[in-house]
Amino acid sequence: MSVIIDTFIAPPCHDDIEILWQDEHLLLINKPSGLLSLSGKNPQNRDSVHHRLVQTFPGCTLVHRLDFGTSGLMVIARNKAINAALCHQFSQRAVSKVYTALLCGHVEEDEGTVNAPIAKDPALFPLMTICSFTGKPARSRYRVVERVYQDTKMPLTRVELTPETGRTHQLRIHCQQLGHPILGCDLYGGLEWPGAEETPRLMLHASVLSFMHPLSGETMNARHAAPF
Repeated sequence: MSVIIDTFIAPPCHDDIEILWQDEHLLLINKPSGLLSLSGKNPQNRDSVHHRLVQTFPGCTLVHRLDFGTSGLMVIARNKAINAALCHQFSQRAVSKVYTALLCGHVEEDEGTVNAPIAKDPALFPLMTICSFTGKPARSRYRVVERVYQDTKMPLTRVELTPETGRTHQLRIHCQQLGHPILGCDLYGGLEWPGAEETPRLMLHASVLSFMHPLSGETMNARHAAPF
C-alpha cells in the first residue's frame, strides 16, 4: 500500500478575502488565488480561507472548496445546521457552478462536453488520472467565449466551464483531456506550452454560484467576474 506524503508548502498569500454578501447564516466570498481553502496538517500551511474567516466569524465552516490556485466564489456556512443544509444541496447537485478559464491554444469547437472518469493514484499524488476502470464518473461542459492571442504570440481560448460532477481537479484534468490545458496549471500541462512558463497563477476562476438560501428559500445567484 502506497503512503501519500504531501510535501507542498504554500507560499504566503498577501491578498485579502473579499466578502461579497453576508447575513447571520452564511457568507459569500471571493477567494484569492494562492490561498488554501482549508489549513493543511503541516503548520506552515496554516493560512487558509477557513483560518482567516473563523477569526471574525467563530463557528463558520466550509461547505465546499476551491483549489489553491483557483480564485472566485465560495459560500461559507456560519453554523452547523446551515452547513448541513448547504452540503445536502451540493450532494444532490442542486448547486450550479460556472468557471471562467483561459486555455492554452485555440479550441476548435465552440462548445462541447468532456465525459471522462477520474481516479486517484497515490503513486502520483497530488495528480489525478483518467481511468475507465477505477475512476468515478466525471462530466464537464465548456463554451468558448473568445479566441485571443497573448502578447500577439500565444493562442488562448477564454471559456466558460460547467462541471456536472464535482471530482477533485475535474476541470483541470478535463481541459488537459480536451487537448487544451488551463493556462498556469502546474499539474496538467498548463505551463508546458511555449510562452506559458511565466504565467503568474492558475487561470481558473469560479465566476457563478447559484443555490437556495437554506432558511429563506430565496435563489441566490452570485456572480463575480474573473480578474484575468
